[in-house]
Amino acid sequence: MPYLRWLLFGGWMPGSVPAELILTAVRVFTGLSLALAHGLDKVRNPETIIGMAETMGAPLPTAAGWLSALAEFVGGILLALGLLTRPAALLICGNMVVAGVGWHVIHRGDPYGTMEPAFLFLALAALYLVLGSGRLGVDRFLRR
Repeated sequence: MPYLRWLLFGGWMPGSVPAELILTAVRVFTGLSLALAHGLDKVRNPETIIGMAETMGAPLPTAAGWLSALAEFVGGILLALGLLTRPAALLICGNMVVAGVGWHVIHRGDPYGTMEPAFLFLALAALYLVLGSGRLGVDRFLRR
């Protein structure tokens, strides 16, 4: 009966095997999705993101464009590995605030469906900024 109560109404069970497996799966999926579906193209074709930075009025658009591309690609890979998770998540959060608010909301006035990925990546990166990589990330082994 206590298990049924926890299943229906219970909260977070930090450190439990199911919780760690789910957090790891979400971390890996989020990191690889960000790196491969978004960041890789920006690293391969930086002129697009540099042009966006110029359009937004960034003071150093080339540097800003490359920082954005690397935040998504390298930050995504680091997040997936659980390596330097909190710094990577912080970098991703900053990039997604600029992408979501700066580009989609202020500059373009996009409908929510267009800006949704930036805010989803922001929310997931914020989660790992607070929680860290968990027991199944590389960070755990570096802490020892």
